[in-house]
Amino acid sequence: MIVIGADHGGYKLKEEIKKYLDEKEIKYVDKGTHSEESVDYPQIAKEVAKEVSTKKADIGILICRSGIGMAMCANKFKGVRCAPCYKEQTAKFSRMHNNANVLALGADYVSVNEAICILRQFLATQFEGGRHEARVNLISEIEKENMK
Repeated sequence: MIVIGADHGGYKLKEEIKKYLDEKEIKYVDKGTHSEESVDYPQIAKEVAKEVSTKKADIGILICRSGIGMAMCANKFKGVRCAPCYKEQTAKFSRMHNNANVLALGADYVSVNEAICILRQFLATQFEGGRHEARVNLISEIEKENMK
């Protein structure tokens, strides 16, 4: 299950991504926003990250103008590894090496076609494990120490 959310700056791109998910018959839950009216992006990031953190969703997608603020907020949740990605290759390695479970997109920096290619790569790539697993485990340990 995928959970998706965007602020007003990412609303149009979110709607295009939803069309792609519908075409591919990929199930998702939309946590908003539902218009271009101004909203505070941390509220949307919170809703998406909470679903991933509690394992109600496997993958999250967050969209704002840059993707950075959404990622910062989402990464405050235990078990969430949100990666802002601007190219297919960054999406690939965020999954393969870092086991990212939330993708952040910047609507001002990627076209609809680029965003869909990035998303497709993110969804298609599996975590490689091996030497990367120890590093992701270190991230989890740091998280336990600092997120009480």
